[in-house]
Amino acid sequence: MAQNQDFDGGGYSPGFLGEPLEPPVTDASLEDDTVQLEGSGIIPYTHFSLALSKSRRFARWVAWNIDGGSLKRVSRKGISFIKDPRIPASFQNGDELYSGNRLDRGHLARRADLVWGDLAEAKSANDDSFFFTNIAPHMDDFNQSSKDGVWGRLEEAVFADVDVQDLKVSVFGGPVFQDNDREYRGVRLPREYWKILAYVEQGVFRSNAFLLTQNLNPFESLDLDEFRAFQVSAAELEERTRLRFADALRGADAFLPLPAAGDREPLNGPADIQW
Repeated sequence: MAQNQDFDGGGYSPGFLGEPLEPPVTDASLEDDTVQLEGSGIIPYTHFSLALSKSRRFARWVAWNIDGGSLKRVSRKGISFIKDPRIPASFQNGDELYSGNRLDRGHLARRADLVWGDLAEAKSANDDSFFFTNIAPHMDDFNQSSKDGVWGRLEEAVFADVDVQDLKVSVFGGPVFQDNDREYRGVRLPREYWKILAYVEQGVFRSNAFLLTQNLNPFESLDLDEFRAFQVSAAELEERTRLRFADALRGADAFLPLPAAGDREPLNGPADIQW
């Protein structure tokens, strides 16, 4: 559903990479916390789909497709962040969370990843990316400082460092909800985010999983202490998120975990990634 157009992009495509790659499955215990749209817990947009948590009012996961061969340059000028009118406003965090503080409206499915296809399709995806259902709070330093280089460039890195077949990548990502996330304006802000890239290289299906940890402390003043990006296993993300990923993702994970989680080093740049 586009803000200004009627183009129907059909949402995330499981067959985008040639073989079915289904989006994450939410733990059965969380079904009652998932917003339903026309009887489905999956909400489609142009080139992406998501599952929305009622209690947290953020997406639990977002799945999107990138066609690197048909990306377009589309302006964001004049597009506002708005709540999706198909979904009750009470299940969406809007400007009431972000105004008058250092919180940025951070895209989960990146706008630049979505604007591909013919021009009408790209414009529809551009508009859709600004619905608050695809937005989560990031500290302004997280989005704007030089320290976000690794996390903000994961998609570019896979195209730069890997011979991606057909220039097509499917991505999954979202926040990690924890019971002890601290509350601000009645909203518990996630301290961690996750992302999985999936692609085909020389006929072999591959995937890479990542975790970004933010530590907001002291929270009341919204100061950013530190955030670090790590390459992790899909299995670890399943434990953290209470999601079940497609078997193909776990089977194609390129990461070789260290014996002890405490021994691993954060990613300082794309060169540290195990492709």
